[in-house]
Amino acid sequence: MNIYEVLGMFAAIITTASFLPQVYKTWKSKDTKALSLTMYIAFFIGVSLWTVYGFYLNSLPMIVANTITAISTLILIRLKLKYK
Repeated sequence: MNIYEVLGMFAAIITTASFLPQVYKTWKSKDTKALSLTMYIAFFIGVSLWTVYGFYLNSLPMIVANTITAISTLILIRLKLKYK
């Protein structure tokens, strides 16, 4: 793994981890009124496309980070629809 892949993995960990507290807070509180469904749907589409692009580039950091973020976003979308 070269230095750029290491930097990419580190960036992936930081950006993905920064998203998880929102998922946890929403899961625990069941308060979704401040979440924008439109934004999270657009965000899900975007990270899904980044995942596809990561596969094209064969970039493990891009694939892992965006897959985890896509799953987290789907959880928030589900919670938004369930508790609106």
